[in-house]
Amino acid sequence: MAHGDDGWRIRRTTADVDRLDETESIFALSNGWVGWRGTLDEGAPCGMPGSYLNGFHEQHELTYPEGGYAFPERSDTVISAPNAALVRLWVDGEPLDLRTGTTRHHHRELDLRAGVVRRETEWVSPAGRGVRIRSTRLVSLPRRPVAAVDWEVEPLDGPVRVRICADLLANERVPERADDPRAASIIHDPLTAETGRQDGVDGVLVHRTERSGQRVAVAVAHRTEAPDEAVTDTELTDDRFRLALTGALRPGERIRVTTFAAYECAPVDGTPAGELADVVVAEAEAARADGFDALLDAQRAALDAAWATADVELDGDPELEQAVRFGVFHLLQAGRGDADHTIPAKGLTGNGYDGHVLWDTEGYVLPVLTYLAPDLARSALRWRHAHLPEARERATELRLTGATFPWRTLGGRECSGYWPAGSAGLHVNADIADAVLRYVAATGDTGFRAECGAELLIETARLWHGHGHWDDRAAFHLTGVTGPDEYSALVDDNVFTNLMARRNLRGAADAAESCPEVADRLGVEPSEVAGWRAAADAVHIPYDHKRGVHEQSAGFTEQPEWDFAATGEDDYPLLLHFPYQELYRKQVVKQADLVLAMLRCPGDFTADEKARNVAYYEARTVRDSSLSASAQAILAAEVGHLDLAYDLFAETALQDLADLGDKTADGLHLASLAGAWLVVAQGFGGLRDDRGVLSFEPRLPRRLTRIAFHLRWRGQRLRVTLTPETARYELPDAGPGDTVELWHHGEQLHLTGTTPVSRPMPPVPTVGPEPTSPRGRRPARR
Repeated sequence: MAHGDDGWRIRRTTADVDRLDETESIFALSNGWVGWRGTLDEGAPCGMPGSYLNGFHEQHELTYPEGGYAFPERSDTVISAPNAALVRLWVDGEPLDLRTGTTRHHHRELDLRAGVVRRETEWVSPAGRGVRIRSTRLVSLPRRPVAAVDWEVEPLDGPVRVRICADLLANERVPERADDPRAASIIHDPLTAETGRQDGVDGVLVHRTERSGQRVAVAVAHRTEAPDEAVTDTELTDDRFRLALTGALRPGERIRVTTFAAYECAPVDGTPAGELADVVVAEAEAARADGFDALLDAQRAALDAAWATADVELDGDPELEQAVRFGVFHLLQAGRGDADHTIPAKGLTGNGYDGHVLWDTEGYVLPVLTYLAPDLARSALRWRHAHLPEARERATELRLTGATFPWRTLGGRECSGYWPAGSAGLHVNADIADAVLRYVAATGDTGFRAECGAELLIETARLWHGHGHWDDRAAFHLTGVTGPDEYSALVDDNVFTNLMARRNLRGAADAAESCPEVADRLGVEPSEVAGWRAAADAVHIPYDHKRGVHEQSAGFTEQPEWDFAATGEDDYPLLLHFPYQELYRKQVVKQADLVLAMLRCPGDFTADEKARNVAYYEARTVRDSSLSASAQAILAAEVGHLDLAYDLFAETALQDLADLGDKTADGLHLASLAGAWLVVAQGFGGLRDDRGVLSFEPRLPRRLTRIAFHLRWRGQRLRVTLTPETARYELPDAGPGDTVELWHHGEQLHLTGTTPVSRPMPPVPTVGPEPTSPRGRRPARR
């Protein structure tokens, strides 16, 4: 793979029909409101169709062999809206199907700068009739309801008779996967038709859900180019609007169909069906009036503006440079700016985890968006604030104080059935608080702090203060919790949870004092603030003096070791081959936990402690979660194990492009994609901000000769360029009076808009041998 254009295009040049669902996730397009999976235009073969609207879902019952108090009784699952991306083709009566006939050429690509998926296929039917199909698909970033497909067919070698059907289809069949508990709950035929109408070659369908009380309207407006003798007809049913063109094509002739689609959903008791139909019809017609080229130009302009900050350059490894860009692209198109909805764990690329929002968003995605697209991070945090009422209700139900945000949710309610590794994962509350503190520190957005941030910090601090208890030695403990490692559940004093709660408590105390109006409205007394500070100062952090490492949780290092020698490669992920009861009582770590604590709260550990902890937990972490590799890579880089860090970096960056976990079919792993950027900036760039100041301790792995990336800090765009000898910091857009304070390896720098600053790269710390990984679980050598 070469530099230049190749670094911006993800290509697939074979049909590979057995792995279509993986490709469909990779080629998914969205804008935070509308999402289209990257299915073939003709709809078959297909791994898993998906045409999503953020937050559009149906409800289903949760059942338990034995119920319990406060067990969630209902859950939400994402469902597909009517699909407007379908263009089916028959050639002399035979349907285009890559499983039949002969495929001479097949090329699909995701263009990361243009924000489109392009396709070109040359197919010869079983009867020997050849055609070439070209298409370009986009989901508009500037125009939130709009998506479009530009499609054309022409004969290859001789005349053919074709029938083209551009379909708007509801209630597509979605295959079920019962082999993995993380797969989605499938509800067949979830949409009930309310109304539909057509106007010439255009049509609109309106449907509703039965239980979640939502209504969805989708309109399509078409533009066609065809020989004069081609016949056009339409068909409207409850679940489909079809535009069909039939005619003969001679060499040099073509038929082109451009579909402009518009999507909208609303509560059933909100906008009436007819009015919602009018809204989407107007949007689709406006997009057609402007034309497909105008959509392309606006898409490119939006991405050019985004890439000015978001691009990453890695000289020496073009494959990983492309992979990081791929990840950033999907993060940018997953975000939205209106706070009505947030970013699910899979974005709008698939139905994995039922389309739920987890702690992945605040833990991994928002740290990246805070630096690259802070408006998107602000919107996601405002969404959490809008759902504080449900979080307060859940806290009351659980007999806790303050607010308890759900482990999994679509609309603010807890959607996860009772599960110790999730239900007790209270750290999600501190992850939200951490995201608030990072956003405010990076942007200086005091308006957001007063409007939303302070209240989020205060209510989550109340959770910790009420949940914890003091012992007779004046230490503050948090018991019966689950940290990030889901192979340990209902533990006491999980270090990650305790340190993040400490950060939360101190942040809330500062917010209450800086936003007295908010504190007064919430009834915060000075004694409560003093209690938060006292609890934060006294939080117990378990430490094993015999082994010289921090305990992931109290007593963890005294538990029996996992027998890795008897664990085969086919036994991973362990959760599918061993009972949780066995996992819970052994020293085996699903994903970075203590290591993640060192990343989030670096000032609470010495350099020697970090090195010993990295070695100890690397030997016990199996990375059965895609969340793990990035945190492990960042800490490995910090302590000086750069080869291990680089190999872990490759694992997180290629998680989906190489389908390393065999789960890409259900949708992309946005947290892992975010982790790739975090490794570049925090691992090799040494970026830290936990103290509210910007600091860098960069070091380059041997494979790379230069790294360049940008981030936004206090309204300025900062460019960081690293070579083995030099770190260069500059403000490309700043005026002469603008300045940014930052630290480079302990040296304070004042960067102005007129003068870049360069500093030498100190030698990498001398460390011992590379930490060992569990048998068969070391990341692949890069």
